[in-house]
Amino acid sequence: MSKGMKIAIVDDEQDMRQSISQWLALSGYDTETFASAEDALKVLGPDYPGIVISDIKMPGMDGMQFLKKLMGSDSTLPVIMITGHGDVPMAVEAMRVGAFDFLEKPFNPDRMNELARKATNTRRLTLDNRALRRELSDGGQIMKKLIGTSPAMERLREDILDLGQADGHVLIDGETGTGKTLVAHALHAVGARAGRKFVLISCAAFDEEKLAKRLFGPMMPEDSQLPAVEEARGGTLVLEDIETLSDSLQARLLSFINEQGTPAETRIVAISNLQEQDRTCEDALRPDLFYRLAALRITPPPLRQRGEDILTLFTRLSEQFADEYGCEAPQVSAQEAAQLLQAPWPGNVRQLINVAERAVLQSRRGSGTIASLLMTDNEEMQPVMTTEGKPLKEYVEAFERMLIDNTMRRHKGSIAAVMDELCLPRRTLNEKMAKYGLQRSDYL
Repeated sequence: MSKGMKIAIVDDEQDMRQSISQWLALSGYDTETFASAEDALKVLGPDYPGIVISDIKMPGMDGMQFLKKLMGSDSTLPVIMITGHGDVPMAVEAMRVGAFDFLEKPFNPDRMNELARKATNTRRLTLDNRALRRELSDGGQIMKKLIGTSPAMERLREDILDLGQADGHVLIDGETGTGKTLVAHALHAVGARAGRKFVLISCAAFDEEKLAKRLFGPMMPEDSQLPAVEEARGGTLVLEDIETLSDSLQARLLSFINEQGTPAETRIVAISNLQEQDRTCEDALRPDLFYRLAALRITPPPLRQRGEDILTLFTRLSEQFADEYGCEAPQVSAQEAAQLLQAPWPGNVRQLINVAERAVLQSRRGSGTIASLLMTDNEEMQPVMTTEGKPLKEYVEAFERMLIDNTMRRHKGSIAAVMDELCLPRRTLNEKMAKYGLQRSDYL
């Protein structure tokens, strides 16, 4: 039985409703009964915490109409249909529409119990997965740090959830400064190992002998730590700079992975920071190890592909640094917003953090511009600009969103104060907030 799951029983015959309910209740299920499909629809919403067992032949709205309504509201809701003897074609049609399975009268109660068990387990997994997806979109703990509404970040969050729930080893690669270590933390946080050990080792931080001991032992008597493979047992072992492993350590890591079998007791998340031109992580690792580690793969997007996320991140970071240094955050002009959006950001988020801090320090001194922070080191000191141009409309909308977001944040969600400062009527402000996905409740 799947704990916490309900079973809604829908049948116009009272004796049938009661007998099914009593049998399932004896098996430990929480049941509720409905005499009609119409009554049941008042309760069965898209996130109903359970399954449905329904007769197919009922007065008023019959079982097929009821099933179609339920599938239209939540196509993942398991519905078990009860059919009369000889109604196989109707049962087949119900399965085509989306029914989980069917029971033919007179049915074996044990068969009903088995179907209920399978259906409730399926429903629990669906609702758990859905809750995690909502946590991602709402921003919980670690996920709050994965700021951004760009399609690239939406895909990243989806990938983290999907791979977090999977059981294979993971390779995280991509450009420097894109947040690969944060992604590793997030994969652990949304997976089945969330409550277990998370051990992170930088392979580039040790020489070969020390790294071998840190990973596999034996540790010295004076060492308080276990070898990493023991310390992370049952949890997640993250290996940064995986491409720096020597041939002998690659062989030992492969042996450790093979000894675990499937599913792996300890999940390996490998992070590659290889930035050499014409050379990849696949080139640096022996093929059998690479393919074991890269069973699942995730690549955080570079900052230049994240559009107006750049302005959102810059605003949040500059506010944090302003609080730290006890001064006002710098106000970004339309021209500066365009320059931030156009810069190629070779150092990605790490570089943006540095620019935001320096912008706050400049603002505190009352000198300097954001443009000066985006200059190259060549003699002509030309601003660095990406070759990936954008339509003017995108720059204008990104700046407008940033301006409303900043003003709402500064006035703590006071609509009247924002209207006054931006000289906007209430209706226009509401329309623009809806357009940019800004909600007043986020600023209160």
